[in-house]
Amino acid sequence: MSPRKAFQVLMLLSLSLLVATTAFAQDEASMSISRLVTCTGIADREPVGAAESFSVDTGTVYAFMEANDISADVELSFVWLHEGDETARITLPIRQGGRWRTYSSKKLGGRTGAWRVEIQDPSGAVLSSVGFTVN
Repeated sequence: MSPRKAFQVLMLLSLSLLVATTAFAQDEASMSISRLVTCTGIADREPVGAAESFSVDTGTVYAFMEANDISADVELSFVWLHEGDETARITLPIRQGGRWRTYSSKKLGGRTGAWRVEIQDPSGAVLSSVGFTVN
């Protein structure tokens, strides 16, 4: 291969890499998670009965999240863990904008002990988490 042809191939590969990197970067959404709380219910788009400890008789626990300064539409997952084992993964859309509130719920099924809810981005990175106990 001539030096000129090798240079052209190298430039084409470099340009392809630049385009792919730019497209990938545009797909990533940035935001801040300003609130993540566990509670017994949701009313008027706000958490009700926020707590870090619940009676097993509660039946269902909610995880409420508020995100701010969302740069692009993205899907986030609420990952529910009981004693370190994943029990549910709920993926919800988050839309671009200044503020977005959403929530997920989990039936406890009589399971006591340590629980945690993680908010994960599409790559699985944990953006925020909250722990609670069920007695």
